[in-house]
Amino acid sequence: MAQGPESDVYVKLASEYSELEPIVAAIRNHAKTVSEIADLESLLDDSETDREMQALAALELTELEERQAKLEHDMQLMLLPKDAADDKSAILEIRAGTGGSEAALFAGDLFRMYERYAAAHGWKVEVMSASEGDVGGFKEIIAGITGKGVFALLKFESGVHRVQRVPETESGGRIHTSAATVAVLPEAEDIDVEIRSEDIRIDTMRASGAGGQHVNTTDSAVRLTHIPSGIVVMQAEKSQHQNRARAMQILRARLFDLERQKADDARSENRKSQVGSGDRSERIRTYNFPQGRVTDHRINLTLYKLDRMMMGEIDEVVDALISDHQAGLLATLGETSGS
Repeated sequence: MAQGPESDVYVKLASEYSELEPIVAAIRNHAKTVSEIADLESLLDDSETDREMQALAALELTELEERQAKLEHDMQLMLLPKDAADDKSAILEIRAGTGGSEAALFAGDLFRMYERYAAAHGWKVEVMSASEGDVGGFKEIIAGITGKGVFALLKFESGVHRVQRVPETESGGRIHTSAATVAVLPEAEDIDVEIRSEDIRIDTMRASGAGGQHVNTTDSAVRLTHIPSGIVVMQAEKSQHQNRARAMQILRARLFDLERQKADDARSENRKSQVGSGDRSERIRTYNFPQGRVTDHRINLTLYKLDRMMMGEIDEVVDALISDHQAGLLATLGETSGS
């Protein structure tokens, strides 16, 4: 009796099949449409076809030609080079930039926006570490977002987000400008990146609470230093075991992202222009609260839906960014094939 493939091979083949299935269906649909167009053109060319039948055939032919054009466009998108990390979960890092306490409050608003967006997609959000601001929000927050295709939808959120609004603490009603930096990293598995034990330095220390007091009497905080890259990850929750595991998860994601940047110069340049330093002058998106306006500067998209976006309804911007990226890939492929 013939044995089936090993479980890991089966899972891989099943994944490849599920990816190819919609492409095959589109190709078959396209072939069927082309055949129907040929039949209608033959009918129109036939001198024995009466006028009423020709009118109906001409109308249907127009519809089929529009369908053919759409199918060809859809197939082009399906056959575009795919980012291998698109299906992965992601690690979201948000840090307050220029603007002091208001920047920390805005970082908190951004985190809640992504948290609501994740909930709408059925994804799981788990806070891995957080440093709260003096009057609320976060100086820094790192969270894991688990689900299929998280990275594909959130990867273009990486960059500096600028906010313009009147702070609650501002008695004069002046508009204040501050910024927060967002980084979205694909979650990496052990097979994605190799971390050698001799390349890691692990330091443990007592976790500190507000004001610097120790929150416990054991050395639970963990600091991982990846010596070759210089990347440092700090985790300071109550459980040292959990801190180590989460620190390794974050380190693996940062190293994986670093390798992806090295492998793709174009993506590296794009990321450098997006992430920046957190200064208010470097931004990819502006949230203007007095006007209820959100502007994504990369694609010159302005929406007057600020309240809804802060509630997590960011699909319109995400879809527009993905479409712009796909259009750029199509244009590049067209230039390559034409040269």
